[in-house]
Amino acid sequence: MLTGYETEYLAEKFNETFGVRSGLTFFSVPGRVELGGNHTDHQRGRVLAAAIDLDTQAAAIRRDDAVIRICSEGYDPFRLDLENIACAKNSPGTPLSVTAGMADAFLANGFGVGGFDAYIRSAVPAGEGLSSSAAFEILIGLIFNVLYNGGRVNASELARFGQYSENKYFGKPSGLMDQLACALGSVNEIDFLSPDAPKVRKIDFDFEKSGYALCIVRSGKDHAGLTGDYASIPEEMRAVASVFGKEYLRQVPETDFFQALPEVRAAAGDRAVLRSMHFYEENRRVEQQAQALRDGRIDEFLRLVRESGRSSWMYLQNVTSDKNPGFQALGLTLALCEHYLYGAGASRVHGGGFAGSALAFVPLATLARFIRDVDAALGEGSCICLRVRNDGARWV
Repeated sequence: MLTGYETEYLAEKFNETFGVRSGLTFFSVPGRVELGGNHTDHQRGRVLAAAIDLDTQAAAIRRDDAVIRICSEGYDPFRLDLENIACAKNSPGTPLSVTAGMADAFLANGFGVGGFDAYIRSAVPAGEGLSSSAAFEILIGLIFNVLYNGGRVNASELARFGQYSENKYFGKPSGLMDQLACALGSVNEIDFLSPDAPKVRKIDFDFEKSGYALCIVRSGKDHAGLTGDYASIPEEMRAVASVFGKEYLRQVPETDFFQALPEVRAAAGDRAVLRSMHFYEENRRVEQQAQALRDGRIDEFLRLVRESGRSSWMYLQNVTSDKNPGFQALGLTLALCEHYLYGAGASRVHGGGFAGSALAFVPLATLARFIRDVDAALGEGSCICLRVRNDGARWV
């Protein structure tokens, strides 16, 4: 959550940017890590996700017109006229498009929107699979929710609006995990079988008390230019589902899938079959991981993490890009994590894949050595240690 120093900083920067105003509201939305369920959410599968202690923050205040002005550190300032939302679709992949998409989602669902000024800063690094875009989406939604709707939009609705914005305006075919994990906080097992009402089960677990640090290891390559690689995964999984007259793999029983394997291969191709095999195994694995955490069986949880990583690389194939097979920064990062863990802990691809980062669970006893070795190989600051944040999207 926001500290006194952080609110003072945001207020000072807001006043420098927009002029001195009283009555500011302060907002905070965490990033997230994917603990289990790699590329399962977009097929209405299960995921295991946690909010983290890196967040996106804002100071904001209502305006008397339909204009939104946003100054976000590291980005060009922009303004959006809410009377001309559709024009933002011409600027995909930008904060402007996200803001317009959130406004559109609120309006389409009968909620209020209006103008505001906001100063934003984020500690969630972009391109590392920590859901910087989802945190921004939920932040904009939270501002609309608090300033114009009395806080009555719940976390699940905010997440759905964020997914709509990312899919229709930002231009990335994401599932719902990122947005919901950022909105909820804590560690959660989420089942998207019914996406309008996902089942959420909170899990109280402290990795440090179990002797492990939760780390992200940056590959040095972000996700820019990889939307096509990312999009091919849900496209191919849906192609398999369509063989059975369904839209999502979760709607196709695993036994039916294997019984019709020759037809599926002919219709969708071998890679689509492999990716679908990953989905079925990974979806089952999430339940096992969640139960292991509930039972305090950290060794079993880590074994399943290693299984997940193997499946993502071998079946899902989201470690390297077809566009440049000689460039394998993420693959090298995963190999180095495994090497420097010396058989302890666990590591796997994190998030969408193809670039970004690896997730590593590192024994506290060897954490300093792991950070030293990884940073020496990949560059200073490549290893980021995280903690689970219990609070989700909040305001003061």
